[in-house]
Amino acid sequence: MYQSITVVGRLGRDPEMRYMPSGEPVTSFSLATDRVWSDKNGQRQKETTWFRVSVFGKPAETANQYLSKGKMVLVEGRLRVDPKTGGPVTYTRQDGTVGANFEIIANTVRFLSPRDEAESGHPEGDSGMDGGDQPTEDIPF
Repeated sequence: MYQSITVVGRLGRDPEMRYMPSGEPVTSFSLATDRVWSDKNGQRQKETTWFRVSVFGKPAETANQYLSKGKMVLVEGRLRVDPKTGGPVTYTRQDGTVGANFEIIANTVRFLSPRDEAESGHPEGDSGMDGGDQPTEDIPF
């Protein structure tokens, strides 16, 4: 059996890189996707879905170096589900409402922001990073 998800969106915050006990780097960032449509009254509607993305190894280092808040990326990978429910990880916000985390373990991250958006001068906006498929249970955060 095979599971794959592809998401295109913008980083909601700068990436954070950490190291697993083995020394392997892992970079995490939040990714916002928007769906825009007109309702039956012609009013523009917008729905934002947030994903938490984790990428491992050399691609994690590249993501941490070249990505920043607001950059557009394409992420391919697999969804990590809550082992108890089989769905997204749910939590209770400070205001008492329930939230959910959709987490993607990235195999590929492609930079889609135009070159002039790249503060670091990274070549060509559509560079890709192919990463390993690592379980996040080992991530120390």
